[in-house]
Amino acid sequence: MPRHSAGLFAFQDMPDLRSPEAQAYRHLYHSTAWRKGRKVFLAQHPLCVRCEAQGRVTAANVVNHITPHKGDITLFFTWSNWEATCKPCHDRDIQSEERRGYSKQVGADGWPTDEKHPANAT
Repeated sequence: MPRHSAGLFAFQDMPDLRSPEAQAYRHLYHSTAWRKGRKVFLAQHPLCVRCEAQGRVTAANVVNHITPHKGDITLFFTWSNWEATCKPCHDRDIQSEERRGYSKQVGADGWPTDEKHPANAT
């Protein structure tokens, strides 16, 4: 039975449902370098870039890797590969794009903007 903290499950007691590959590099997110870099990056980029692109103002609280690093330590710590996002954009949109392999975002013309979208296949 998981321990409770202030009525919530303690996160350390929850099973890690990530793939074995993702679990292998999970330790990078607990490093001092990541925690400090993330804090500075979010201070310098306080708004969600995805929401801003849609005309919304939302505080960013997640640093997303634009190109998934897959454990590549150089790519993991490369700031030019980081973007500030809110948790809903990261968890809903970005992670589903990574699983699917393309974005479902559409332009003003109603056509998918991602060249990898099946509708854009030639």
